[in-house]
Amino acid sequence: MFKNSVFKGVFLVGLGATSFGMLATFVKMAYAEGYTTAEVTISQFVLGITGILIINGFQKAKSKDEVVKASKKNIFQLMVAGTSLGMTSVFYYMAVKYIPVSIAIVLLMQTVWIGVLLEMLLEKKIPSKQKIVSVVIVLIGTLLATDILKNEIQLDWRGLLWGMLAACSFTTTMFTANRVALGISSAQRSLYMLLGGAVIVFGFALASQNTPLNFTIFLKWGIILSLFGTIIPPMLMNAGFPLTGIGLGSIVSALELPVSVLMAYFLLNENVNITQWFGIALILFAIILMNINFSKDNSN
Repeated sequence: MFKNSVFKGVFLVGLGATSFGMLATFVKMAYAEGYTTAEVTISQFVLGITGILIINGFQKAKSKDEVVKASKKNIFQLMVAGTSLGMTSVFYYMAVKYIPVSIAIVLLMQTVWIGVLLEMLLEKKIPSKQKIVSVVIVLIGTLLATDILKNEIQLDWRGLLWGMLAACSFTTTMFTANRVALGISSAQRSLYMLLGGAVIVFGFALASQNTPLNFTIFLKWGIILSLFGTIIPPMLMNAGFPLTGIGLGSIVSALELPVSVLMAYFLLNENVNITQWFGIALILFAIILMNINFSKDNSN
């Protein structure tokens, strides 16, 4: 039924999503060793940009004159779009500082309904019943996944706020990434978006870092964070989405949710009860429901 190229796309997107799902656990482990949010984000972006520069260099040397160069307009648009990428990293890592990883990733998944709301505002059209039902399921799933209805888990309001801000900026990143400078290579697009994100990250570091930067983070956690946060996911997803299509790709990319929760469960010993797992399952179901095309079944 599916062509080999689709399976290849599913594999690439799935691997990219899995990589991103591991990220928050590594950040939490870096925090446990005394590193700050500024140190974590700076090391990730500096090494990430270095890695993408090397990849661009290899592509240019291999393809010679075949690589389409980004115009000044492309570069400006991608850097502006990349500022939301930097904000997502800062907001998400700040959320992880105050609340469990398993809760932070659930908040990040609120991009499902925020994206629908943004689409409605920008395109000025009412969402389909399918999307509305999906949003309702996501909200129910979120209440269960965060276990907020019970008093057993005390959630820091700062973590909830940073988590929702991360979801808003991540939604912006997804919208812009799928609309800006699509004619150039994924490596170039990743590079200029990272440069835009670096402006936010360095600005945040200057404003928040009160002690000298601990450069040991670069060798200890920076390489891992840059690989799993800024190099592998965008490269694989940019290569995989054209093969899977947005619908199937969005479903497969939802893998980051269970992967993130499982990583936190096994490496950080975060407790995840049955109610929370059911909420996570509902969110995954909503993402699948939102991206299934029923039009063929309904057509005459």
